[in-house]
Amino acid sequence: MEKVLGFGGFFFRSGDAQSLAKWYNDHLGIDPVPTDAESLPWMAEGGPTVFAPFAADSDYFPADKSFMLNFRVADLEAMMRQLDKAGIAVKRLNDMPGIGKFAHLSDPEGNAIELWEPVAP
Repeated sequence: MEKVLGFGGFFFRSGDAQSLAKWYNDHLGIDPVPTDAESLPWMAEGGPTVFAPFAADSDYFPADKSFMLNFRVADLEAMMRQLDKAGIAVKRLNDMPGIGKFAHLSDPEGNAIELWEPVAP
């Protein structure tokens, strides 16, 4: 059986795509989509990727959102300080033993984001 090789992208609608792409670049370091053949897209570092449909009535992220972005980070506390300094509210969640540390925030358009510092292998 053929399998996909990895996550190639996430595409979603935005009220102001350019401003939102700039926010992700400025605050999370995600490079915008290239506009020419010489530019490179954001290159994610290797590591675990979780693909998990949630029950429709889950309260793990806002009920009015159909998705939540999850980004792996090397140092959750440092990332939270950086976002706090930029005036971005971040909610620290309880650690999950054997899995890692988590925090939730929203982008300027209210999309749910989870930051995950996985437990070191």
